Amino acid sequence: MHRLISAAALAAALLAGPAFAQTPPSLVGAPASPPAPPANSADDPNGWGGYDFLIGDWKAHLRKLEKPLSGSTTWLEYWGTSKTRKIANGRGNFEDFDVSTKDGKRIDGQTLRLYNPKSGEWSIYLVNAAEGSLGLPATIGKFKNGVGELYDYEVFGGRAIFVRYTWMAQGKDKAHFVQAFSVDGGRTWEDNWVLDLVRE
Repeated sequence: MHRLISAAALAAALLAGPAFAQTPPSLVGAPASPPAPPANSADDPNGWGGYDFLIGDWKAHLRKLEKPLSGSTTWLEYWGTSKTRKIANGRGNFEDFDVSTKDGKRIDGQTLRLYNPKSGEWSIYLVNAAEGSLGLPATIGKFKNGVGELYDYEVFGGRAIFVRYTWMAQGKDKAHFVQAFSVDGGRTWEDNWVLDLVRE
């Protein structure tokens, strides 16, 4: 978010001439350039190594709330597979996700995840392979202490909502993901997509 400087504040700064002869405190001792990122993703688990745990082939069990933000308590269960591969020398990954209910309802989707080394953030795009397009806006966030939290703002059912993704490893052979929606600016959340993965 950009900040606007008022004319009065700008005039006061220009009149304070001696201050310009001093080195700004924020620059004292500042490094000439930012530190180089770790050469190996395994050495940066909260950065570009955040999704290393997800690489590979998984058995997937999905619980999906049938009608989010409607008061519904009916959950649909899906089983299938999730396959995730690194791309761009490990600075991103691509997931193929294919699950079905016992009565044949199917979800076949792809996800592109890209890492921004300047911000330390991941951006997640849902891929519509049938139309050759990426779902926007991206869901963006970071890992902290092994837990990834990513957010976006979109319209669902005619309402503006916040969306939250939460990812975490559960040991080497399990992973857990939850998608949640909020209609009150993030004060409360409703889970609507709960995914458990077990490595094949």
